[in-house]
Amino acid sequence: MKRILSTSTILLAAGLSVVLAQAPKAPPRPGLTLTTTAFSDGSEIPAKYTQQDPNPISPKLDWTNVPQGTVTFALILHDPDVAIRKNTEDVLHWMIFNIPGSAMSLPEGMPATATMPDGAIQAKNLRGAVGYMGPGAPPAGPDHHYTFELFALDTKLDLGPDASRADVLKAMEGHILGKGVLVGRFHRRQ
Repeated sequence: MKRILSTSTILLAAGLSVVLAQAPKAPPRPGLTLTTTAFSDGSEIPAKYTQQDPNPISPKLDWTNVPQGTVTFALILHDPDVAIRKNTEDVLHWMIFNIPGSAMSLPEGMPATATMPDGAIQAKNLRGAVGYMGPGAPPAGPDHHYTFELFALDTKLDLGPDASRADVLKAMEGHILGKGVLVGRFHRRQ
């Protein structure tokens, strides 16, 4: 038994499909966004956060648009403009991981403590010291680009303060839900 559709039913269905096709789509949700009030993305980092100051401090960092399911964050600050020992390794200035997934910021002047009260762990920088090492590009040459990378993870990393950047990157594999990047420029003034 064949079913015959009326002309009005066909026109109604065609009109509905046109209306649905023209309906505005919601814009995509922005990705994890990392910011600071200390400087704008791509601009020069103020001296108090760099080795231009005898006692540099870390800038306050804020983030928004956290991916659903985030358990912890990992932050890596490095200078990609340097090739140490003529290989792909660059200068690690700061690494902190297992920042609680409920956190939305890090305060200015983070203490140089390996294990934080909230469970976050600060690893050793290039100099072998725990905590933040301010940018220190020499006066000769162009500005270096200091890259803050914040990773939203779906797990807590089973690593301690002696973990290397390679250890942290390997442990993060398959667990990254989102990434936010902030870049500041610096070289020492004479």
